[in-house]
Amino acid sequence: MDLILKYFPNLTEDQIAKFKKLESLYQDWNLKINVVSRKDIDELYLRHVLHSLGIAKIMPFKNGSKIIDVGTGGGFPGIPLAILFPECSFHLVDSIAKKLKVVDEVVVGLGLTNVKTSHSRVEDIRGTYDFIVSRAVAVMPTFVHWVKGKIAKEQKNNLKNGILYLKGGDLTDELKNYKTATIYNLNEFFVEDFFDTKKVVHLPLKYRG
Repeated sequence: MDLILKYFPNLTEDQIAKFKKLESLYQDWNLKINVVSRKDIDELYLRHVLHSLGIAKIMPFKNGSKIIDVGTGGGFPGIPLAILFPECSFHLVDSIAKKLKVVDEVVVGLGLTNVKTSHSRVEDIRGTYDFIVSRAVAVMPTFVHWVKGKIAKEQKNNLKNGILYLKGGDLTDELKNYKTATIYNLNEFFVEDFFDTKKVVHLPLKYRG
C-alpha cells in the first residue's frame, strides 16, 4: 500500500481504505477461484495495482468519462482505476465467467458504485466509451478489430478518445501500421525494476456513427 501512496500521495481517506482492502479481498477470493498467480498475489500492489494505475499517469480521466476494460481478468486495470476516478464510470468485460465472479465480489466488497461488469465478448457489447483500456489481451491489430465502433464522438479529455493499452517489450513490429500511436514508458513514472519494459500505448480511434 505504501507503494501506491508513494506515487499517488493525494488520495482521499476513502480511496486509501479501498486500496488497503484490495489485498485481503483478492487473497481471500484467489484461494477459491485462482485469477492471480501465487507470486503475483504476493506482489499485488506492484504487479497489478500500480501497473494498472500507470494508465492514470498518462490519462487523468476527467469526471464523467466512460471507460471500458476489455478482458479485465481479475479486474485489472479497471478496479484500481475505478477507485482512483470515482466520478468516472467503468464497464469491466470478460468472456470467462469465473474471473468475473471474483471481480463482482471485489466490487461489492469495496462498495464501488461506478463499476458494472459483463460476461461477454466485447464485440457483443452495445454502447460507446471515451476510452478502451486493457492489459495486453491480444496484439494490437486483433484488439482494434474487436473494439470497432465502441468509441464515443464527444471529446472530454486531454488525449483523443481511443485505446489505452498496457503492454511490454518491443512494440515496433506490432505498431508499425499505427502511425498515430504514442508509446509512454512507465519507467519514466515508476522507478521499480518491474516497469523497465512496461509501457502504455495510446491509440486514438475515430467515432464511427
